[in-house]
Amino acid sequence: MANILSLILGVIALVLAIPGLIPFFGWLNWLVLIVAGIGLLLGMVSSSNAGRNFNIFVIAVGVLRLFLGGGFI
Repeated sequence: MANILSLILGVIALVLAIPGLIPFFGWLNWLVLIVAGIGLLLGMVSSSNAGRNFNIFVIAVGVLRLFLGGGFI
């Protein structure tokens, strides 16, 4: 059950990350990191690794975009 919730939160975070790739919407990636972080915690609790790995990918995309944009743009 925790893995399914983790995957759902990961998909929600990924959907939020897509507009966050557009300039001046980079602040949205901070929300993505929070949602994907909660999904990562749920994925760590579950016995399956799919949700955890997916949320790690989403977090990596958000961090990369924040790094390229200077943190908030």
